[in-house]
Amino acid sequence: MKIYPITAFSIVALALSACSSEGASEAPNTDSLLTDDWDLIQEAAQGQEVNLYMWGGNDNINNYLDEWVAPRMKEQHGIELTRVPMNDAQDIINQLLDEKTAGKTNGSMDIVWINGENFKAAKDNGLLWGDFTGQLPNFNDYVDAEAPEISEDFGEPVEGLEAPWGKAQFVFVHDEDRHETPPRSIAELAGWVQEHPGQFTYPAPPDFTGSAFVRHVLYETTGGHEQYAQPAAEIEDLEQRLEPMWQYLNSIEPYLWREGETYPESLAKQDQLFASGEIGMTMSYDPALAASEVLKGRFPESTRTYLLDEGTLANTHFLSIPFNASDKAGALVAINELMSPAAQTAKLSPENWGDMTALDFEKLSPEDQQAMNEVDLGEATLSIEELEQNRLPELSSDYIDIIEKGWTEHVAKE
Repeated sequence: MKIYPITAFSIVALALSACSSEGASEAPNTDSLLTDDWDLIQEAAQGQEVNLYMWGGNDNINNYLDEWVAPRMKEQHGIELTRVPMNDAQDIINQLLDEKTAGKTNGSMDIVWINGENFKAAKDNGLLWGDFTGQLPNFNDYVDAEAPEISEDFGEPVEGLEAPWGKAQFVFVHDEDRHETPPRSIAELAGWVQEHPGQFTYPAPPDFTGSAFVRHVLYETTGGHEQYAQPAAEIEDLEQRLEPMWQYLNSIEPYLWREGETYPESLAKQDQLFASGEIGMTMSYDPALAASEVLKGRFPESTRTYLLDEGTLANTHFLSIPFNASDKAGALVAINELMSPAAQTAKLSPENWGDMTALDFEKLSPEDQQAMNEVDLGEATLSIEELEQNRLPELSSDYIDIIEKGWTEHVAKE
């Protein structure tokens, strides 16, 4: 699955922070819905129209929301859930920034799908409603709130401002009929691309998946992720530490697709190259993407996914409620339903989406555990157990902007 951290709006966000807040009006964090009984919230949600603003570039995700979730929301809760597609998460943040600047108190967004830098920018600029997750029965019953991947979002404390919707983990994708033994480390990959010139590339950062690939190179070439647990500003020699990453990326560039003269501008473009056989590998932050593409007939049936021996990056994606959402009760009920075992199990199927559950498996009933275990993830998808045993933590968002700008300077321009 694909979630996009944003850096382009940082200048706008900083400008907003510097502005006076006298003209901005927003619902206070003491709104009664944050303390009301759940029965009262459900009653208030009846008949509300809830707009879910989200990236709209994946047909599977869109169909899951439109055909599986929305009808059940209407039937079970009397809520009209409308998915509002956006080209980029930056558009969501920028619209909320504009609405806050204008003092708009009845916004069009009731739920937003965000994570990473999106969340930090929204939090820093007061664009989110309040600490709401403790009001959700399914959050309280099925989520480990203390787990690092739940309590923090790219290093930023969540503080109840967003609810976990699913989990993502980076996987490499290959056609085992063409390349039976793919490289299992960044070091092995360097040799592989030289032996198979033109068969590998990666999307150009700031594409989310391409940027994540570069972070894998960072971890392996500079001695692991532990050294980046502190804020980037506190590492005086950060530029020197990053140098091995730039050296590696430049060393493989002549052997990449089109000799590294150009890079796919998006993961979708890269997947097209793989589907047509032009390259031998692709990648995804969605462990079930390959299985979904096989089901559609786009990827060959011999497509498989794999992890690096040292593990791959993993994160959680979230749903949040804007400060000026018009139908907050409906938003609470909708998010709670999206976190239900039934909705999470349906979401897990590659036929719907293939998104990994945000729920703590051990907190589920035996019946719900069995239902999830019986979901056919497809031969191209690794087991949940293997994925969870090989998770690497994400960098905090302050590093990502530095790395993406650095890639343009040190790789794309050289």
